[in-house]
Amino acid sequence: MKFLVTGVAGFIGSHVAAALLDGGHGVVGIDCLNDYYDPALKQIRLSGLRGRDRFDFIELDLADHDALLALPVRDEIDRVIHLAAQAGVRYSIDNPFAYAASNLTGHLAVLEFCRHAAKRPLLAYASSSSVYGDDAVAPFREDVPADLPVSLYAATKRSDELMSLAYARLYGLQQVGMRFFTVYGPLGRPDMAYWTFTEKILRGEPIHVFNGGEMKRDFTYIDDAVSGVLSIALGQINFSGLERPHKLYNIGHNQPVALMDFIAEIERATGMSAHKIMEPMQLGDVTQTCADISRMQADFGFDPKTPLREGIQQFVDWYRAYRATS
Repeated sequence: MKFLVTGVAGFIGSHVAAALLDGGHGVVGIDCLNDYYDPALKQIRLSGLRGRDRFDFIELDLADHDALLALPVRDEIDRVIHLAAQAGVRYSIDNPFAYAASNLTGHLAVLEFCRHAAKRPLLAYASSSSVYGDDAVAPFREDVPADLPVSLYAATKRSDELMSLAYARLYGLQQVGMRFFTVYGPLGRPDMAYWTFTEKILRGEPIHVFNGGEMKRDFTYIDDAVSGVLSIALGQINFSGLERPHKLYNIGHNQPVALMDFIAEIERATGMSAHKIMEPMQLGDVTQTCADISRMQADFGFDPKTPLREGIQQFVDWYRAYRATS
């Protein structure tokens, strides 16, 4: 099959594209290569894809919907994996308009692309665990209400889900929303806690621990997240009996970890102790995330295998090598 992967220079997107190529599929990758974090890291991710058979890269901002709709490959695409977005809960506090352009206009542009494409490709798109807000009962199920976001980022991801529901109803566009839970691992994002904690601990700098460390996260290793995405993207989705051909799936590990235990694993992997500065809860953050993955298990046999200790060690080893050459 031939896939369009948006956000292909991103953390999850680059890993998904590589896995598709490994499976013999064709990939057209799109990314705007913005400077939300160091674009050099995005180029490193792309370097692992460029030159491979059946891979083509197009630098394009999805907010430029006319350019997206005019892509010559539009009618060749079998399935779309939409992973491009302006990420970051805290960044949305100070830069709200970046989220409207990328997460709202960009998602709408992808919907229009799929609507007008000759093959009417299945659209698998990235949502987020943040849509559950801070009041959901753990573990978070896909069928519970998700209408009380505590950040603009979460609100844009929930809005994407609602736009997708509308397009499923209006045009019969088949779609799957993937609610990711704190994906981590090599080639990850520098704005994420596991990266900043590792960086500061290795430098001997203090780390800021919010809400006094009283938080839990459902950390999902990148290989497990990619396995979930591929199960959906390559699978036969059963939409029978649904008025709207649209489904939601949690992609998580279903084993939330206390923040202080998470930090302890980074200390173990680095062989260094963290100097912790306790801070109050940050605006827009939530106290816990925990994925109910029973729907993914039932429909796709999803089985995340990577324990946190192994995943953190993999990241720390990669990070040391990355910093040694950058």
